[in-house]
Amino acid sequence: MMDPETIPPAAAPLQARTRFAAAYRVLEDAIGEHAFPGCAFGVLAGSEVLVHDALGRFTYDAVSPAVTTTTLFDVASLTKVVATTAAAMLLHQRGQLELDLPVSALLPAFVARRAAGDPALRVTLRHLLAHSSGLPGYVELFRTASTPEALLDACLRLPLQAEPGARTEYSDPGFILLGKALEAITRENLAEWTAREIFRPLALTSTLFRPPENLRASIPPTEIDETFRHRTIQGEVQDENAFVLGGAAGHAGLFSTVGDLLRFAGGILSAVSSNYFDGDAARLFAPATIQLFAGRQGPPGSSRALGWDTPSENSSSGRLFSPHSIGHLGYSGCSLWIDLDSAVTVVLLTNRTWPRRESQKIRQVRPAFHDAIREAFQS
Repeated sequence: MMDPETIPPAAAPLQARTRFAAAYRVLEDAIGEHAFPGCAFGVLAGSEVLVHDALGRFTYDAVSPAVTTTTLFDVASLTKVVATTAAAMLLHQRGQLELDLPVSALLPAFVARRAAGDPALRVTLRHLLAHSSGLPGYVELFRTASTPEALLDACLRLPLQAEPGARTEYSDPGFILLGKALEAITRENLAEWTAREIFRPLALTSTLFRPPENLRASIPPTEIDETFRHRTIQGEVQDENAFVLGGAAGHAGLFSTVGDLLRFAGGILSAVSSNYFDGDAARLFAPATIQLFAGRQGPPGSSRALGWDTPSENSSSGRLFSPHSIGHLGYSGCSLWIDLDSAVTVVLLTNRTWPRRESQKIRQVRPAFHDAIREAFQS
């Protein structure tokens, strides 16, 4: 298997910089245009790490710390796949999770206060994973809920905006509830369970919820928050709902590094690709589990699989990832894409929301970066 020590600890060698020169230019130009102040990134092909490098700084200040290959980032909604979906995959594989189980069977309060016949009674775990539950995409629950209990209660009470399965709408509340449903299955905190059952077996030595105080200064800040916490957000989860939930939730809260995310991808690829390494510690997921969760769920036209996204028109993955690819984005400016056919993984971690979250320049950077990486394989 790939030992953590095989992840290069320093900048990519000259050969990689030459081969992937176009991708480097995309990122250098993005920093120059203030799409983000710094980034770390990596490319895995088969069992070989072709690139593991970093550019820029924590902020736009010239004396700000430089981003390195081991810099820890708030990966935002990558939490949904690296922690929550991975937990669902493993529990399903072990026979502990039924995809078509109603959410109400695990979270009775989800329907306890609703009228008979409310469509919420028909929402299943599959709906939550596929973002087809009918729940809204995003709600500022933190504006009125100041404790974890109050925020969860508010989330449980949210009315559906569509019939379950009728449409796809990417939903943070859905993954908040999914995380709580998984805790009902495991009878354990999601952060503790994933650390023991997923991160440790895959040797993700830097991946964690709620970084301790002594690590915070070594994490790039995500935002100058002028409306809620009224301070610079550094080393604590940026997402406000996750913050009120204690910093660890099904939809956000995870911090990780490029090296760890490449190893996580290896844990996926080792199950389905003959081009990837073998090793007991990496074989956490069965091939059938990967194939099931990587399959699009519908309704027609949706790119969503179970927890994962798949390439679509104008996808952040660019034009060259195969249809048999899975990935996800993080609001803070992070992305993970895994091509299950070619066994190619690309990780990009940034703090694009610094100093304020309004900039959307990352939307042009991601597909251009991914295309430049994949085009380098064809040259």
